[in-house]
Amino acid sequence: MFFWFIGTAVLAVWYVFHDARFDNRFLIVGALVPDVIDAIWGGARGLHSLIGSVAVLVVVMLTTIGRRVVRRRLLAVPIGLFLHLVFDGAFANTGVFWWPFTGLSFDSARLPVAERGMLNIALEVIGVGLCVHAWRIFGLGRPDRRRDFVRNGTLTR
Repeated sequence: MFFWFIGTAVLAVWYVFHDARFDNRFLIVGALVPDVIDAIWGGARGLHSLIGSVAVLVVVMLTTIGRRVVRRRLLAVPIGLFLHLVFDGAFANTGVFWWPFTGLSFDSARLPVAERGMLNIALEVIGVGLCVHAWRIFGLGRPDRRRDFVRNGTLTR
């Protein structure tokens, strides 16, 4: 799953914050990294738990004290992590989502993307549609807008 997480995260953040200075590149990284990292560990693990996203948020907040510009940019990562949990349906696996409060073992939990099977195809098609919608509303057909996105992660309407 790729486009599903990109489209849902970018549009959710835009419609909630309407912040043209938000760094969507870091948001996209945050929205995609839980499946990559947890897959390396063999299934749904710490980044599919609420505490994983909270821990990353705390680290960002503590390491960027007094550095507003860096904080503003890096806060997009934990926001992407939280959105991944929502749009992945990670909350459906109580044992993983509430880890370590429900126990320390992950009990060989599979990634939500692996459990969904063929439904992923439909979600990915929807994700492509969301990305096309974002491309249009942010005017990414224009070279200057694409350049701003690549250099700064910014999207404007």
